[in-house]
Amino acid sequence: MSQSPRPPPLSTTQPEAPVPFPSESLSPVKYQVPLPPPDPFPSLIRSNGSNDSKGKGPGMAEIKVKKGPKRMTTGDLLTLSISMAGAQIAWTVELGYGTPYLLALGVPDSLTSLVWLAGPLSGLIAQPLIGAISDASHSKYRRRSWVIASTVVLVLAGLTLAYSTSISSFFIRLSGDKTPYELTHPKVKRAAIPMAITAFYFLDFALNGIQASLRNLLLDVTAQEQLSVANAWHGRMINAGNIIGSAFGFWNLGNLPLLRLLGGDQFRKLCIVALVILVSTVLITVTCHEEPPKEVDLSGGPRSGGYRAVINNITNAIRHLPRPIRRVCYVQVFSWMAWFPFLFYSTAYVGQVMAKEIDRDPDVDDATRAGEFAMFLYGIVAVLAGSLIPWLAGRDRRLLAHDAADDEDEDAEFVRIREMVRSWKSEAAREGRPLKLPTMPFMLRNIWTAALVLFAIIMFSTFFITTVFWATVAVALLGVCWAITVWVPFAILMEYLKEVDTHNTKRLIGATGITSGPSRPPPHQRAISTPAIRPGTSQDADERSALLRRHSLKGLHEGSPDDDLSKSKPLAGGTVLGIHNLAIVFPQLLVSIIASVIFKLANPNDPENPTVYYGKDGVGWVMRFGGICAIVAALISRMVPPTKTEKEMRKRLAEMLESNERGSP
Repeated sequence: MSQSPRPPPLSTTQPEAPVPFPSESLSPVKYQVPLPPPDPFPSLIRSNGSNDSKGKGPGMAEIKVKKGPKRMTTGDLLTLSISMAGAQIAWTVELGYGTPYLLALGVPDSLTSLVWLAGPLSGLIAQPLIGAISDASHSKYRRRSWVIASTVVLVLAGLTLAYSTSISSFFIRLSGDKTPYELTHPKVKRAAIPMAITAFYFLDFALNGIQASLRNLLLDVTAQEQLSVANAWHGRMINAGNIIGSAFGFWNLGNLPLLRLLGGDQFRKLCIVALVILVSTVLITVTCHEEPPKEVDLSGGPRSGGYRAVINNITNAIRHLPRPIRRVCYVQVFSWMAWFPFLFYSTAYVGQVMAKEIDRDPDVDDATRAGEFAMFLYGIVAVLAGSLIPWLAGRDRRLLAHDAADDEDEDAEFVRIREMVRSWKSEAAREGRPLKLPTMPFMLRNIWTAALVLFAIIMFSTFFITTVFWATVAVALLGVCWAITVWVPFAILMEYLKEVDTHNTKRLIGATGITSGPSRPPPHQRAISTPAIRPGTSQDADERSALLRRHSLKGLHEGSPDDDLSKSKPLAGGTVLGIHNLAIVFPQLLVSIIASVIFKLANPNDPENPTVYYGKDGVGWVMRFGGICAIVAALISRMVPPTKTEKEMRKRLAEMLESNERGSP
């Protein structure tokens, strides 16, 4: 019986010789080397490969794609963030002793309020501009140059402020008046007033420049999975600077022989000490850290074109902010509407509670000391909370991305996790102990929501506080909320920015067909070959269930607001951080108007019996208004999506739990 010829086998055991691409032997048209496409990344370093060992043909190029920032040690995080402590010490000295110094010069009360407008004005102008200009720069000093320049301006402004009376006396003598006026003479003070006010404005602009540039530097040099830790270190340094600056105020610096040589009053010595600390900390940061080279311009704007182009970049960035980043800014608007009444009037609140407790107007110095003591405890609690809460919310490194995650598809990651769980189970069995898998830490937005709710509860508790003791306890507890406020929003925002940067870098490279390494098949695709596993086996079923589970986890986030991050246009980190600062500064102007209305309604105006604290509850009502704003901020914070790192950690933990329940295949 004749048999029909069998078709050729689908696969053979002998591997076929690789066919060159394009194949000249199989093509009816003579092959010609195509012209190279236009270079989409002219700023990148490329190596032209002509007949190299890797087989690159003429005209082909290779992009040297730089890896992300390396993981930093504790020492690196300390040197990166220590400048924030120096800047905060300078700010504490200005905030705590600036107004008394201006009043001592003879500045009217009405003018002091105009002087303090320097804070919000500098935040509105300096931070967005510095962020946008440094984003457009490709210099390796694009962030540190602004840190150094702002420090120089701050030192000059601080010295001018500290020696304003001496400088004014010098100019009086230079003008021809040879009368030997004392530094406390009214003529010397009047001449020093415009100089001191100008110095205050330069000081505020320089402080905002330092803080903005340090945040931008942190974003550039920190790996995505360490942004939360790095921002926690920034928060610790801010709180430490508050305590150190306040402690210097309690210490009579004139007793120190070296500082006694400076002459002048306590304020002059405080300025000099703060400036020395600031310069020392800035030198540590700028010498220990360097911005990575900027190889791809993701700012979406021109590298030149003057300040008009910079302003256009800022306005375009505001209009095209992705929804997750926009929601963070919305939360910050209401959060800082809650915080500013407390930051401005906390000392006065303790004085009003003292007046209520003793049923008369207290001594102003006693009330001020009580308020300063409460704020001192508040600073200590903030430092402790800023160290403890990030530690409790620390991310288990077993849930973070693998070192080779950039070269690993989802299937390979699943296999690696399964093998890792298997090795953990074997090790636990050998040691006779139960397997302990990683646990998911608190998510950043949940910590933020909890802090806002706690803030609102404390603000509403002012209805029932009638003693200085409980007022001090309430103020001190707010240190917990403050530690979270200076940490979590910046950590969330910077992780979003890293995610946008990663997506757009891959999009730009993928759009040109250029890869940074050997090509791989897309995940979940298999090459056609002889099957190694029979259909229906348990391993095949496990793989199918794992794939279905992974797709179901992925589906939880599809169509969510955070998809805007992957679809958004390129964003410049410094510009976005400056826009975020607008959401912090703008409420200060709004709250000042609302507070003036509340004070007019709540505080009786009795010209016959004027009092400082007694019979007044305006500060309490302003703080309760802040509690309402905190509730609104807490509600909006629930719409802030998890970061990419948190979502990936949750997915890896689910796979670990599933692998453990299923057992070793």
